[in-house]
Amino acid sequence: MKDTQETPKSSSKKPYSGQSSIDVLAAQCEKCKKWRVIQSEEEFEDIRSKLSEEPFYCNRKSGVSCEDPADIEYDSTRTWVVDKPNMPKTPEGFKRHLVLRRDYSKLDAYYITPEGKKLRSQNEIATILKGNPKYKGISPSDFDFGTPKVMEDTVPVDVPKKVPGSSNKKLKTTKD
Repeated sequence: MKDTQETPKSSSKKPYSGQSSIDVLAAQCEKCKKWRVIQSEEEFEDIRSKLSEEPFYCNRKSGVSCEDPADIEYDSTRTWVVDKPNMPKTPEGFKRHLVLRRDYSKLDAYYITPEGKKLRSQNEIATILKGNPKYKGISPSDFDFGTPKVMEDTVPVDVPKKVPGSSNKKLKTTKD
C-alpha cells in the first residue's frame, strides 16, 4: 500500500528532483490484516518484491506484534493506492517515482537515474543502460513501469471525474 498526495509537475530539462506522490508506505499483515508503516522505500520494495514467497507479518517490525494497534487505518482521510506484489526492486542508485494524475485516475511511473535524469519508458531505460558501462549488470527487465491501483473508495469526492473519450479541455459556451 502506498498513500498519495498530489505534487506539482516539473521540467525534465534539468536533473529531476521532484517529490513522489507517495507520502506513506505501509504493508498489511497477512495474519491480522493490520497496516504497518514501512520506514523506507528500500524496505518497502524488499517486502513487495518477495510478497508471494515471504508474506508480511507484524513481527517483521522490531518490537511489534499482531496484538499492537495498527500504525495506520485504511479510510478515506487519505487516498490509498495498492502496489503490485513481486515487482522487482529498483536497481541501486535509481529511484522509482510515482505521480498521481490530477483526476486521480492512475499514477504514472518513472525512474530517476543516479544523475537525476527522468526515464519514462523501457526504451529510454535500454538506451541509458546500453550507453553507460557503469550500469553493467543491470537489465531493462530490472525496471517495471507497472503502477499501483488507486483505491476508488478513498478518492476525494470533490475530484472531477474524467469522462471516457473526452478531452480535459473546457467547452466554450456562447450566449444567444
